[in-house]
Amino acid sequence: MAETKPVVGNAQRRTAFVLAGGGSLGAIEVGMLQALLDWGEAPAFLVGASAGAINAAYFAGDPTVAGARELERIWCALTRREVLPFNLGSVFGLLRRRDHLVDSSGLRRLLERYLPYRQLEDAALPVHLVASDILNGQEVLLSAGAAVDAVLASAAIPGVYPPVRIGGRWLVDGGVANNTPISAAIGLGATRVIVLPTGFACALERAPSGAIARAMHALSLLVARQLVYDAERFAGTAVELRIVPSLCPLDVSPYDYSAAARLIARARTETCRWLEQGGLDRAGTPPQLREHHD
Repeated sequence: MAETKPVVGNAQRRTAFVLAGGGSLGAIEVGMLQALLDWGEAPAFLVGASAGAINAAYFAGDPTVAGARELERIWCALTRREVLPFNLGSVFGLLRRRDHLVDSSGLRRLLERYLPYRQLEDAALPVHLVASDILNGQEVLLSAGAAVDAVLASAAIPGVYPPVRIGGRWLVDGGVANNTPISAAIGLGATRVIVLPTGFACALERAPSGAIARAMHALSLLVARQLVYDAERFAGTAVELRIVPSLCPLDVSPYDYSAAARLIARARTETCRWLEQGGLDRAGTPPQLREHHD
């Protein structure tokens, strides 16, 4: 069956899929991924940060059209309670001056349940996850070792999730150093980079309420701004850089996990339209990623 064959990148044109962070907006990347696969795009390897690390790690274990469909099913079943359980224990933790708001054990259980491999190097498709050293802010690229720990480190939003100790370093969210790791993909040998961004909620009528919601919204704005900067930085270089347009208008907070099905369907439809209009033949930054408000 064609659906069960792993996608394999073109040997002469080494394509990397780069998946950015964005909390619950990571569901958008699933729709983009499905559209790209249906179009015949096949990455040689994956690079992910934060929520993008979760998507990249899962897809690397089953890099097929069927795997992308299963990733959709997982996202549609997720609840905020599983991923970001802010509860009475969180309040007591604050009173005890704990260094984070949310216990990451729920996310760890989800990763242990769904990832079909234990070590990053055992994935069916090479995958590289970006985290940040909490001490000096340096980018740390994780390409081998315990897969669940690597994903948790890349997704550990400072102050929200606890840092993860790997190789003698305390690591946090890749967004601190490089949330859309185009440079990491190029450093790994990509000659063609396709970025799957989550974008940001440009159509919210008011700022999200609550500390975690506001922190995640602010981080999504930072990711979009960094992506625009990186796109301009690498424009005109030998690397072929393509950025899939993010959804706009978008009124879903990156703290809201109830809209996954709608986001995936919309992203798949809009990415298909972009592809049909020759999107992969055009360089440049999609206007949806630039600062604006709908």
